[in-house]
Amino acid sequence: MKKWNLIVRVGRCENCQNCVIASRDEHVGNDFPGYAAPATIGAESPIRILRRVQGGSHMIETTYLPVMCNHCDDAPCMKVGGSAIRKRADGIVIIDPDKARGRKDIVKACPYKAIVWNDELQLPQIWIFDAHLLDQGWRHPRCQQSCPTEVFEAVQLDDESMSERAQSEGLRVLRPNLGTKPRVWYSGLELWDTCFIGGSVSARVGDVVECVPGAKAALYAGDRIVAETVSDVFGDFRFSGLEKNSGVYRVEVRHAYGEASRQCELGESVHLGELVVAAPDLASVCS
Repeated sequence: MKKWNLIVRVGRCENCQNCVIASRDEHVGNDFPGYAAPATIGAESPIRILRRVQGGSHMIETTYLPVMCNHCDDAPCMKVGGSAIRKRADGIVIIDPDKARGRKDIVKACPYKAIVWNDELQLPQIWIFDAHLLDQGWRHPRCQQSCPTEVFEAVQLDDESMSERAQSEGLRVLRPNLGTKPRVWYSGLELWDTCFIGGSVSARVGDVVECVPGAKAALYAGDRIVAETVSDVFGDFRFSGLEKNSGVYRVEVRHAYGEASRQCELGESVHLGELVVAAPDLASVCS
């Protein structure tokens, strides 16, 4: 049977908040019996955008991660909520707006912190995948409709087809170690959960400090080469996709001007600053 899944393309999110606003517009003050009670103005949005800033100097990278209810197939909230929460045949999870009143324990059951508490109605609430709209014939939820950079893609596929697509496109879920089987998939999640080591290569040529493009940079962990790259037109280089807190690394840079090296212990992403390679003595070269 075909079920709903949401694909989130992390690298496209620019934190415009359109998805958040659309969700609030849909639910604040609006009652959808059987799906969701009205959200309140002061309540937290069930769609949130997290921010990660990494790097330093001029090499700063900001990543935005939209998060919401994952509509897990093995949802921890369902184990706690009992009859107050149901899983539809199409994969969507619904918290019953009548049976769940007073059940603040349901909020704490979600390891993704995707359930918000409506204090006015004493009710746990989630992003319901806009099931009320899909049931009326809509082809996608409002977060997808409102996103100008096409971050979201809602797809209806059977589990086998979705698994094949995830494998072919490198899609991943949040915190797979929990075994909750989320139905929200992420493309480009490495932008969120990995680090980089970067730096800039320069050289003094005469009385001028110049950027050095085309310098060969190698990243070492001990005596092992982890990655190699070449500095760009601005002399910058970057090694991406590294695990957080993965230990001590050494960068070695080689160019016709000379060599330079620098060591660091990687916690979060780091910019090593300038690696200055020694330029030749032009006077001696010309003599």
